[in-house]
Amino acid sequence: MKKIVIASIATLALVTAASAAVNGKACAACHGADWSKKAMGKSKNVAEMTHADIAAALKGYKAGTYGGPMKGIMKGQVARYSDADLEAFAQTIGK
Repeated sequence: MKKIVIASIATLALVTAASAAVNGKACAACHGADWSKKAMGKSKNVAEMTHADIAAALKGYKAGTYGGPMKGIMKGQVARYSDADLEAFAQTIGK
């Protein structure tokens, strides 16, 4: 029984860690597969932003301190991710 509980806890920890990674496919739906689309015609072209600018924007959306017309939508998109997750994701896109 003890082994089953330990295995269950370990599995839950792995699933939780795996779900923390940012889902770039959800982002690409509005920003385009190559990040060059202005989401809903209102956002910046993410492909032209630096990694640091992207990270600051994502963390700012989460904190509610950044954004224009898409602020409410983006806050909901990034709220579940840690700042470290957002920082790591930002390093995968932009310049």
